[in-house]
Amino acid sequence: MKEIACHIRVTGRVQGVAYRAWAAAASAELGLRGWVRNRGDGSVEALVAGKEDAVKALVLAMGEGPGAARVTDVWTAPADPAEVAPGFEIRPTRGAEQA
Repeated sequence: MKEIACHIRVTGRVQGVAYRAWAAAASAELGLRGWVRNRGDGSVEALVAGKEDAVKALVLAMGEGPGAARVTDVWTAPADPAEVAPGFEIRPTRGAEQA
């Protein structure tokens, strides 16, 4: 199966509910690489790469998130898999001034 990458942004009640830790664990289970972080505007963003079916499964799952999350929207855009580093990390919050 071909490898793809996807930039994801999730809005709603997605901060303060362990969303980043959940996304990192879900990505590891699916064999994906990339990162996830909170944004200063209250959303969560991620960049993931891996097998196409695994990336699509994560995007679908991010529409639900962990139990305490209340997702209102999931935005996606294609990305270049070659630009996604190995491993998966939870990155520091990106400030609102950079949003």
